[in-house]
Amino acid sequence: MRTEKVSPMTSRCAVLVLLGAALVGGCRREAPAPSPSPTAAVAAPTPSSRPPLVDPSRATERAPDQFRVAFETTKGRFVVEVTRAWAPNGADRFFNLVRVGYYDDVAFFRVIENFMVQFGIHGDPAVNAVWREARIPDDPVTQSNRRGTLTYATAGPGTRTTQLFVNFRDNKGLDGQGFAPFGRVIEGLSVVDSLHSGYGEGAPRGVGPEQGRAQAEGNAYLRASFPKLDFVKTARVVTP
Repeated sequence: MRTEKVSPMTSRCAVLVLLGAALVGGCRREAPAPSPSPTAAVAAPTPSSRPPLVDPSRATERAPDQFRVAFETTKGRFVVEVTRAWAPNGADRFFNLVRVGYYDDVAFFRVIENFMVQFGIHGDPAVNAVWREARIPDDPVTQSNRRGTLTYATAGPGTRTTQLFVNFRDNKGLDGQGFAPFGRVIEGLSVVDSLHSGYGEGAPRGVGPEQGRAQAEGNAYLRASFPKLDFVKTARVVTP
């Protein structure tokens, strides 16, 4: 399983800590397949009938040239302003993820002091399963990873999906590694600064959440093993 990370190193790393270039192995016990009912056969939904939250092919709307998203979190509210011209592919994906409610009840699972805070693993493993391979093309880096900017975590070129990070400081060293900011926090940066950072780096390098398990087990794993994590309550497009 891919681990998406942002590396604190200025040189290109084999392991990107924000979006993990390293593969994280996650083992899950497979439940026995249910036997079909002899009396009630239910057809599987076609892609066109599935809600956008579990069908990335239905979440491809073009984002406005500029828009704002309000995050209500367990520590308070912050607002991000997105400028599509900075990174069009990233802005479009983010706009659609917010519109389908993807970031609701999502944990800030990797918080590294004086570096960044990462989030974007959904609480439902079934949702993670469909978005994990829904990659978007890379954008050129047109903006620097300054304090307060919002950027995708990656596992290497061409691997951006849903995981994001907010820079706690100016991380110019990330610019040359292909991390393309597409928005910035314009309100509530102190809320971002206050997100719980006590768990630090994720496993296996640290004692924080293991991305493979978070993908496979969702919020059940995160809340049981890391009860002090902060969460997004809701994320919504708002009118300036």
